Parts: sequence; C-alpha cells; structure tokens
Amino acid sequence: MTVGTTVDKRLARGERSRRVILDHAMDIASVEGLESLSVRRLAAELDLSKSGVFAHFGSKEELQLATVRAAVEVFVTHVVKPARRAPAGLRRVWALADSWLDYAAKPIFRGGCFFLSAVAEFDARPGRVHDAVAAARRDWLRLYEAAVAEAIALGEIVADIDPADLAFELDSIARVAGQDALLFSDAAPYARARRIISARLTVVATAAAPAIPSAPRAP
Repeated sequence: MTVGTTVDKRLARGERSRRVILDHAMDIASVEGLESLSVRRLAAELDLSKSGVFAHFGSKEELQLATVRAAVEVFVTHVVKPARRAPAGLRRVWALADSWLDYAAKPIFRGGCFFLSAVAEFDARPGRVHDAVAAARRDWLRLYEAAVAEAIALGEIVADIDPADLAFELDSIARVAGQDALLFSDAAPYARARRIISARLTVVATAAAPAIPSAPRAP
C-alpha cells in the first residue's frame, strides 16, 4: 500500500465521520436549535472522541456554521435540484413550491424544515451564524423570484405581477403550512397549501401557460 493510498483512505474516513456528525447535528438543531449543539454532546451521542469531533470543527460557532452549510446542501438536493428538472416557466414555479412541501412533509429532519427552526432562533441575533442563515434564506427567495420572472418572460405568468411579491406570497403559504403541520402533528396543512398555491398560480397564469397539477381537495 502506497503512502498516497493510506492518505486517501484516511481522508475518506475523516469525511465519513464529518458527515455522520453533521447529519446528527442537523437533526438535533431542527428540533432543539443550533445553540443546543456542542462538541461534547455530539461526541457522547455518536460514541466518538471529543478531540476527534473538535478536530473537525474547532469551536461551537464553527460547528454551527458547518451545520448550516450542510443543511443548505440537503435543501438543494431535496428542493432545488428536483424543481430545476421541471421546464422553465409556470411549471418550475409550481415545482419549487411542491418540492419544498415534500421536503418539509417527509420530514428529512425530526423538526421538519431545518430553516424554519434556524430562522426563528437567529432572526434577531447578530453574528456569523445569523448571517449564514440569512444568506441561505435570501438565496432561496431570489431563486423563487427568478423562476417567477422567467415565467413572466416566457409569457406564462401575467406581466403585471411583481416577481418578488409572488415569490414571497407562495413561500409564505408553504412556510405557514410547515409550521402548522409540525405544531399540530397533522399533514392536512400541506394539502391545503398545495390547493391555495395551485389556485393562486391559476389566477396569474396566462392563456398560453401550460397546466399545472391540480391539488387534492380536502377530505
């Protein structure tokens, strides 16, 4: 075995260990908040050495920042990438809403959408973690806005709609559904959000727009 192979295997083990730590950290933070994270706690719950966990992150703040970055990657995988497979225009706007609702409803984390928890925890607390959470939220709204603007440019959404306003409106409906579904342990708000978003997009769609999937009616 060469020195290079040994180093590669060590790096691969280190990356696997880091991923296990971050997966657990995201799950904890979705329920208890990012402030609940600590090197000591993660080491104990994952049966790892404290020094080993510390070597990956170095401080509580770095652990929190790494957790936010990991949560962004999960969000992109489960929301952004599936939505981008939809054709540009009205169908992609719908796909962004639909993918977010799927992601929140699964749920990937015990606490539902990671960012619902993180935003509530850090919205009024300045610092690097706040800035990371705010940047992730801003990127999502800009992506949504860009999808709406593209649909307008393609003639599939009426031209007098403000892209940022519609993106904010659709995102707000989904976020309230995610919060209520988690609070009440009831999936009904997800179906309600889909109906409302479908109806809203139908109102702003042009005659030339393709049909979007009809949302299920309440039982």
